[in-house]
Amino acid sequence: MKMSLTEVARAVSAQNDISEYEDIDITSVAFDSRELTDGALFVPLVSQNDGHDYIQSAIDNGAVATFWQKDHENAPTDFPIIVVDNTLEALQRLSQYYLAKINPKVVAITGSNGKTTTKDMVASVLSTQFNVTKTHANFNNEIGVPMTILDMEPNTEVLVVEMGMDRPGQLDFLSHLVEPDVAAITMIGEAHIEFFGTRDKIADAKMEIVNGLKEDGIFVYNGDEPLLESRSESLPFKRTFGLTEDDDFYAYDIAGTEVQTTFKVNKYSDVEFKIPMIGEYNVNNALVAITIGDLYRIREENIQKALLNVNLTNNRTEWIEGSKHEMILSDVYNSNPTAVKEVVNAFTQEKIDGRKIAVLGDMLELGDQSIQLHESLAEVLDPKEVQSVYLIGPDMKYLYDKLSSVYPSENLFYFKADQLDDLYDQLNAEIYEGDQVLLKASHGIHLEKLLDKLTN
Repeated sequence: MKMSLTEVARAVSAQNDISEYEDIDITSVAFDSRELTDGALFVPLVSQNDGHDYIQSAIDNGAVATFWQKDHENAPTDFPIIVVDNTLEALQRLSQYYLAKINPKVVAITGSNGKTTTKDMVASVLSTQFNVTKTHANFNNEIGVPMTILDMEPNTEVLVVEMGMDRPGQLDFLSHLVEPDVAAITMIGEAHIEFFGTRDKIADAKMEIVNGLKEDGIFVYNGDEPLLESRSESLPFKRTFGLTEDDDFYAYDIAGTEVQTTFKVNKYSDVEFKIPMIGEYNVNNALVAITIGDLYRIREENIQKALLNVNLTNNRTEWIEGSKHEMILSDVYNSNPTAVKEVVNAFTQEKIDGRKIAVLGDMLELGDQSIQLHESLAEVLDPKEVQSVYLIGPDMKYLYDKLSSVYPSENLFYFKADQLDDLYDQLNAEIYEGDQVLLKASHGIHLEKLLDKLTN
């Protein structure tokens, strides 16, 4: 991006005169004073740590100006400041201004599971024929979405933005912020059910993504999900994807190996698609990308290549070779019951000469239903398919108790959340070349630390 400081000030209705700084150009925006580049506008957000306390650090690291919330004292007198009522709201307002200025098509994606992978797939497909900017990492909330917008290059033609949600009203705000041309929901699961209580209420909250949809905008959703089908009846423009013939885009002839999945799609009956990941659930994610690719007239050969070579965000489902030449299926960023069941089912499909070992950590934010939902994972764990199970976290103790009558004691292990090193020692002693190990947990369990130990 590139804007003059005076343009930025006008965009956010600055409450002070900055005409003396009209020669300053802003080339980036940052809210972390340690991660700045020269020419940055610093945004001191007020949260647990008050960003205003780090102005000097921002200046030292290359900031050329800063927002300043008017209720804070001791504003710098020898450095360009833009005084605003609220720095977060100013960031959001600036992003809306910049979005309107660049005026790309906007594709917004949410879902209880798979939204980051889907975002990567959609961006990969659209990038074959357009200049695309996509959400970096998991910048998908009230701070991350504006930062994604402000990270756009001026030649951006399509913005693919991921939207997260953990409370009612959040997607309504984000949808109105970006006013998408296409809004997509991957699926409805139990993620954040602690805050919503039921899947119906989760579906209501997810549907907020269409609230800011442009008048001629298109809603893309899983037609096999009754909760979405019933809630989309009043929308004039929509496309469905799924695994049944009632869907606009449906997959069939699905087949997989331990590293990829192949399938065909009704609209491209002579074409075989391949994705470098396992699981029927990832076929659904790919169908979102194919559906949106079709809306933007992406050539089928480009869709094929893009899905096969998709660049995935780190810590999503990926195969990594361990130090003992075992293969590790790592999915350590987030977890919920639907996601665990899907990845375990996919993990067990391919038969191997070695053993299959599952390491599962607590699924967070499940509220009063946490015990029941952790216990429900027992239905996908069979000693004939997954020979050993390692569980970690307080709520995984309930699954351990459930499995104790199914698994021999020498193949079932439980560890407290602070016993990750002990888990590694036990697991590492069991692993041999040719084994496969699944790692799946919410990020708060920090299985990425276990992954580091297993691969180094």
